[in-house]
Amino acid sequence: MRMIFIGPPGAGKGTQAARLVERYAIPHISTGDMFRAAVKAGTPMGKAAAECMNKGELVGDDIVIGMVRERIAQDDAKDGFLLDGFPRTVPQAEALKSALVTDGLSLDAVLLLEVPDQLIVDRITGRRSDPETGAIYHLTFSPPPAEVADRLVHRKDDTEEACRSRLDAYHSQTAPLVPFYEAEGLLKRVDGVGKPDDVTGRIVTVLG
Repeated sequence: MRMIFIGPPGAGKGTQAARLVERYAIPHISTGDMFRAAVKAGTPMGKAAAECMNKGELVGDDIVIGMVRERIAQDDAKDGFLLDGFPRTVPQAEALKSALVTDGLSLDAVLLLEVPDQLIVDRITGRRSDPETGAIYHLTFSPPPAEVADRLVHRKDDTEEACRSRLDAYHSQTAPLVPFYEAEGLLKRVDGVGKPDDVTGRIVTVLG
C-alpha cells in the first residue's frame, strides 16, 4: 500500500499515521525525519540538501524528490509507505508522479483528513504541554491532572494567530492538491471529526 496523507495542521494526521503504519506494516515517511536521516547518513541527496541549508537557501524540489526516491527504495518500503508532509504543492505532486513512474511505481491512495477550520483552532489553541514530562494535554478534550496544571505552558505556535496563519498557508499551497489527486482518481476523503478509533475505522473502510 503506497499512500500519501494530506490534511490541515491539527487534523490528527500524526495519530492516524501511527495506526496505519502498524496496521499495514509500512514505514511512515515524514519529510522532516527523511531530511534529518539523509543528511546524517551523508547520502548524495542528503549532502546536496545540507549544502543548501548551510547557505541559508531553500532546498529545491528536485533534491526533495531525490531524497524521497532514496527513501522509498529502501528495503522497509518495498511493500509500501505512508508519505506525510510531501508533496505540499501541485508542482511537487507532478514531480513525484514523474519520479514514481520512472521507478516503476504508482500510488494506491491519497488520504485527505477533513476537519473544519474552527475545530482545528479549538484543538490547537487548547493544547498545553508539561515542560517536565513532555506530556500534551487539552483544556477541553484531555484536561491535565490538578497537580500539574500550574506548570503547563502554552506554546507560541499554539496561539490562534499562529494557527490561522498555518491554516492560511495550507489552504493556499496544499489544498490545490485535492483537485489534482481527484483528477488522478486517487483521492480518498475521510471525516476527521470524532474519536480517534472512529476516524481510523473510516480510513480503513475507504481503503478497502
